[in-house]
Amino acid sequence: MLTYSVWSSYFVELSPEDMVKEFVNAGFTATELSDEHGLMLLSRGNPEKGGAKLKEYAGDLGFSFPQGHLLLRADLCTDGAAEILKPWLDLFVSLGIRSGVLHAAGGDALTPEARFERRVGTLTELAEYVKGSDFTICLENLRGETRPETAEDLNALIDASGGDANLGICLDTGHLHIKRERQETQADFIRIAGKRLKALHIADNDTTSDMHLMPYGRGTIDWSEVMTALRGVGYDRLFNLEIPGERRCPLPILRAKLLYCRALCETMLSSVGL
Repeated sequence: MLTYSVWSSYFVELSPEDMVKEFVNAGFTATELSDEHGLMLLSRGNPEKGGAKLKEYAGDLGFSFPQGHLLLRADLCTDGAAEILKPWLDLFVSLGIRSGVLHAAGGDALTPEARFERRVGTLTELAEYVKGSDFTICLENLRGETRPETAEDLNALIDASGGDANLGICLDTGHLHIKRERQETQADFIRIAGKRLKALHIADNDTTSDMHLMPYGRGTIDWSEVMTALRGVGYDRLFNLEIPGERRCPLPILRAKLLYCRALCETMLSSVGL
């Protein structure tokens, strides 16, 4: 069975160490390190030392960080964007993270051609920085006319930035499900991404907004379609829930819902032999 997780911002109020303990107590062995916890770690000083220290702490508890979310507010079109993100890459590599999710955003006021060129320039520099490692910068599908929305949009960025060397794709099922002009099914996205699909943000909604709900609740995503498609492309990395819409409750309720998330992930994965 694939390793499953809930992203670490589920416990955003806690320190990285206390967050790890909460997940371990609930029977989880991994998480996607959130932007918020990444910022906490970077504020402590040397990113490589801080990452290695947390990796050791978590490892002693049988816990790891296969996936992480790079700076949420990163603007790939600004001067020095790569330099801002390089400490994040140092942190993530030292933590043992293999899939670093990145929003290929910014440059909304630029022409489409200039925006694409600047994003490619930053991505090329970042990919070169982690060259030789097993770390993959995973570009996430976003929402909006100036942002990459489809797997084809993301493939175009990757192709122009040096191909598959250290670049991949993150599917956000919630972003994809929201109604928009260029609609793409979950199965189509997964099929087009193919072997480049290296990260997941699993969340549900009713197509009106990014509600970030657990599967099989008030949302309307066809999860059998998603799971069958993931098996079809041989997806083999972290099965990660990103569900801030479930977080508005006291800590005891968060803990109880986390046990449900564990059972939910196990059921979804076993249903298709993942």
